[in-house]
Amino acid sequence: MTSILTNTSAMAALQTLRSVNASLEDTQNRVSSGLRVSDAADNAAYWSIATTMRSDNGALSAVSDALGLGSAKVDTAYSGMNAAIDVVTEIKNKLVAATEEGVDKTKIQTEISQLQQQLKSIGDAASFSGENWLEANLTAAGGSVEKSVVASFVRDSSGNVSVKKVDYTLNSTNVLFDTGATLSDPLDPTSPKYGQGILDKANTIEGNGVSVDVNIGGTVSSYNVIKYTTQDVIADGATFDSGGQVAVGGTAGFTGYVKVADDTWVVAIDQAGATDHEIFATDVDTSGVWAIDETNLATASMTTSVSSLKIDNSTTSTQIDGLVSMVDSVLKQMTSAASQLGSMNSRIDMQTDFVSKLMDSIDKGVGKLVDADMEAESSKLTALQTQQQLAVQSLSIANSSSQNILSLFK
Repeated sequence: MTSILTNTSAMAALQTLRSVNASLEDTQNRVSSGLRVSDAADNAAYWSIATTMRSDNGALSAVSDALGLGSAKVDTAYSGMNAAIDVVTEIKNKLVAATEEGVDKTKIQTEISQLQQQLKSIGDAASFSGENWLEANLTAAGGSVEKSVVASFVRDSSGNVSVKKVDYTLNSTNVLFDTGATLSDPLDPTSPKYGQGILDKANTIEGNGVSVDVNIGGTVSSYNVIKYTTQDVIADGATFDSGGQVAVGGTAGFTGYVKVADDTWVVAIDQAGATDHEIFATDVDTSGVWAIDETNLATASMTTSVSSLKIDNSTTSTQIDGLVSMVDSVLKQMTSAASQLGSMNSRIDMQTDFVSKLMDSIDKGVGKLVDADMEAESSKLTALQTQQQLAVQSLSIANSSSQNILSLFK
């Protein structure tokens, strides 16, 4: 039956055309945007995952920038430490040169003083973005200062997020200068500053020893004697010189001690005037007397640091040997600190490479979820355009069928 009120053919053709147009619109959106899932309405689950992972990728991008900043800090500290190693090596060379007989040690000290100033300049300049890893106030911080570099952004299986860091502790083993260092003599502004840094750490350099023959109870033995500046140098079982035999201390009375057996020390008392000192062990036979010429007594031990050491023509060869040993020990510490920085820099480089690859992997994963298959969409677009044309033509035919009814009334 043909009806002019209800054109079922036209209605069917119209529905088909609407469906084709909707599909065509979706396909055109996918082709133009390149996305199969562009909003939550397309696929809520995929859209949610993709949105979260894009957010995480943005955080990883920030981590990559932070790693670059951290790498620059470590590079700066490493360069400063390397430069300082070269300068301290030169100080060591100058001290070795000072062991030569007849060398003017005061002129060598002039060169050393310039090198010490250069060390301070290196420590002050090794700063990046306000961060200096070669100088720190270790005294105020209790001996250590914590530093870190952002390494990664992590989301666990429960959806909790955290920022991981590479930690680096500034302490007496890797900091050159302690900015909290204090004067050795608070009343003397020209006195050296001692702190917990590698270069301003106080070290004790032992003085020279003088070998003397000691007659104790009729037995004469050779002992090594060292002069001390205080009288309270003795303690049970203590060792006061390289031989661990004799200690002479104090300026009033020149009280000293002699070791007569393992862990057995007896008091030695000044028996003469200011030039020639005859001292004996009070609880040994009184014939146990030996003479010590004050002019031959060694200089007392000295306290110094690499940044404050000074030599002159009165500095003994033994003291210079001690200074060389101190500087060599400091060089070992600096080399170890440079190795730490180098290892950390290598780790940062590896982490930077990993973060870059991780970001690429996330991009690929998101793409597999939401990106459109352009080949398939292109073919589908052509098919839908053809279907659209056919639907329009079908609707036109359906609409024209009503016109055929007019011929029945002619």
